[in-house]
Amino acid sequence: MTATPKKNLMLFSGRAHPELAEQVSKHLDVTITPQSAYSFANGEIFVRFEESVRGCDAFVLQSHSAPINDQIMEHLVMVDALKRASAKRITVVMPFWGYARQDKKHRGREPISARLIADMFLVAGADRIMTVDLHTAQIQGFFDGPVDHLFALPVLAEYIKRTYADRELAVVSPDSGRVRLAERWAETLGGTPLAFIHKTRDPRKPNEAVANRVVGDIDGRTCVVIDDMIDTGGTVAKAVEALLAQGARDVIVAATHGVLSGPATERLSTCGAREVVFTDTLPIPDEKRFPAMTVLSIAPLLAQAIHQVFDDGSVTSLFDGNA
Repeated sequence: MTATPKKNLMLFSGRAHPELAEQVSKHLDVTITPQSAYSFANGEIFVRFEESVRGCDAFVLQSHSAPINDQIMEHLVMVDALKRASAKRITVVMPFWGYARQDKKHRGREPISARLIADMFLVAGADRIMTVDLHTAQIQGFFDGPVDHLFALPVLAEYIKRTYADRELAVVSPDSGRVRLAERWAETLGGTPLAFIHKTRDPRKPNEAVANRVVGDIDGRTCVVIDDMIDTGGTVAKAVEALLAQGARDVIVAATHGVLSGPATERLSTCGAREVVFTDTLPIPDEKRFPAMTVLSIAPLLAQAIHQVFDDGSVTSLFDGNA
């Protein structure tokens, strides 16, 4: 008996960010596979897919948003269900990698939780991971399999170029650790000047930073402060205040992941920034939005990457070979 193998792409979505999954499905021209998903009274999560997934190329999309532990667990349960239902290949699509900030030990007796997340998905049955703008690129090495690391820079930078074409721009890194990313931003925006904020942070006090001074020429320019994520907004708010105090004409904030915990919305809306730009890798509810916030869709990029993986194409080609 002989048979010609056929490839069948199936898209699955957790309950964290259904709007993003719907947009991705429209760009791919596929339907999200129906499923039953609910939580028991004690918080345990149950998932069952309503169609056969045998032999399919499965892409499981879930944003690791708050409550983050529930979303990660649901993601793992979905992968396990697919493995036990004989899916041929399982690609975990996590636009935001949960626990990515815990990627190394600052002091003794600390965990490396980003590695733990990778290990859990490997054990659950994931063959591949697709993610957007990791906190540090080294996290790709934590997963023993292919990792497609996508960049939101083209999406964000194109919007900035289109909206502020008539301005003299300067790219500003909120700390020394983001200077390499700032260099890529400056190149994409046409060779704009670079600056960074010299700041200090106590590793024993999470979500607290002190902005010290601006290093670089920003006088009279519209500054674009770039970062991978904004959580409580303290670092970025202080950076904006420091830039305006040292002669910046305007400040625009551009970040991939809008975590926006606690006082973030109030801080960002009152810090003096002209505009705050995010992508929708994480859901941003209406109560966390304000007039100066712009949210760009990451769905076209995710859909293109999924299509390339399914067709055994090149994900790197999406970034002009610079992925």
